[in-house]
Amino acid sequence: MMAKIVQGRGFKGVINYVLDKDKAQLLYSEGIRTKDKESIIRSFIAQSQMNPISKPVAHISLNFSVQNKAKLTNAAMTGVAVEYMKKMGYGNTQFIIVSHHDREHPHIHLVLNRIDNDGKRISDKNEKFRSTKICMELTKKYGLYIASGKENVNRHRLKEPDKTKYEIYDAIKATAPICRNWKELTEALRKQGVKTDFRYNGNTDKIQGIHFEKNGYPFNGSQIDRSCSYSKIDFQLKQNDRAQDIQIKQEHSHSQNQSSIMENFGSTLGGLFDVQPTGADYDPDEADLLKQHKPKKKEKRGFRR
Repeated sequence: MMAKIVQGRGFKGVINYVLDKDKAQLLYSEGIRTKDKESIIRSFIAQSQMNPISKPVAHISLNFSVQNKAKLTNAAMTGVAVEYMKKMGYGNTQFIIVSHHDREHPHIHLVLNRIDNDGKRISDKNEKFRSTKICMELTKKYGLYIASGKENVNRHRLKEPDKTKYEIYDAIKATAPICRNWKELTEALRKQGVKTDFRYNGNTDKIQGIHFEKNGYPFNGSQIDRSCSYSKIDFQLKQNDRAQDIQIKQEHSHSQNQSSIMENFGSTLGGLFDVQPTGADYDPDEADLLKQHKPKKKEKRGFRR
């Protein structure tokens, strides 16, 4: 589950957008006259005028993974949305919940009034951070599929420069886990059309950031994704290098142990199958004499009655 939050100045545009979509369905509302779109718009405007601010509109889309499509009925998504709004501090204001079916993955749209029922402005402090935390909390609570943000994006719908940004992201994610250092990574990315440039601290040799470029579009690492910053990738490369060193040492140690075992085993077998002893303690004449005086086996006799 992911949320995208947008603030707006007017309710007319957002209401027309969410309700004019093909197969759009109003699922739930609170504090709103829902006779028609004009009634909905007037209801929002009337309450927002209790405490005029520049952006009274909160438009939030809640997006769920396509893997949960079968279990996410309209009622289930409505329940999750209401719980999400309460945790976000929107429990005492007007809102509507609308479902859309224009994408493969299930998603709903929330339109809320940032002026609550008492005429107070609802704070948006750290709103995106709080939203991310709450989305993860609800995802785990209801056993929903957990996917990274980039995983849910439909690549074929993207336009430039986002299309190129996601191409770079996919290239880094596919390549970084199998590289041991920056030389290997930059060469692997180059083969995929991605140019890599480092940003240095002043005139020093200390690297403080990284740029990636493809199709003429440059991006800072953190612009592509937080996991693509210089520090995050550098840490992963060092971990890869350390893990491969450990693996090589373990394989070498195992090979040496196997060799030692085989040598000892061969030595033992060689001793068992020697034809005759050798050395100072062996006397051929004494051996012949022992053979001549070897005692004969006793014949078996039956019991006398």
